[in-house]
Amino acid sequence: MQAAQKRPFTHEQERQRQVKALMLELDEIDKGLINCLQDGLDLVEEPYREIAKKFRLSQPELFDRIQRLLDMGIFSRFGPMFDADRMGGKFCLCAMKVPLVRYDEVTEIVNGHDEVAHNYKRDHKLNMWFVVGSDRQEAIEEVASKIETETGLEVLLFPKEREFFISLKIEV
Repeated sequence: MQAAQKRPFTHEQERQRQVKALMLELDEIDKGLINCLQDGLDLVEEPYREIAKKFRLSQPELFDRIQRLLDMGIFSRFGPMFDADRMGGKFCLCAMKVPLVRYDEVTEIVNGHDEVAHNYKRDHKLNMWFVVGSDRQEAIEEVASKIETETGLEVLLFPKEREFFISLKIEV
């Protein structure tokens, strides 16, 4: 009888393993901040002072912790969310088939464009997915074309037809 072959981790499984390891480095204040900040900031004159007070931190300590959570990859971004549609903006989901040996190089090129947000690695033949946003559809197409020229790889465009809002909060 042959031993079963062990399947290699997928990229997403590896990312989940790394996140679990990072979670071991978090103290109770970090966990509380993660839970608190997922709900957004209160619309008050000094929201950071209120949060710092809640966790018995100084504002510089709060900012240091937020930066550490960003550096660790626990937070992928920290900043305001705008309804770009209401402000006249356009978005397009894009995908690329990137050879794994070039993945880091291509990621730097793609992320080097200010219009690019939400770049994700997926375990699929289209293994890079990202969002391009601009005030004009033509500008989105120009960015995609530049990325194709800079990488030598095709960028597939999936323009937004409808928006679905899914609230996701992960309790830590």
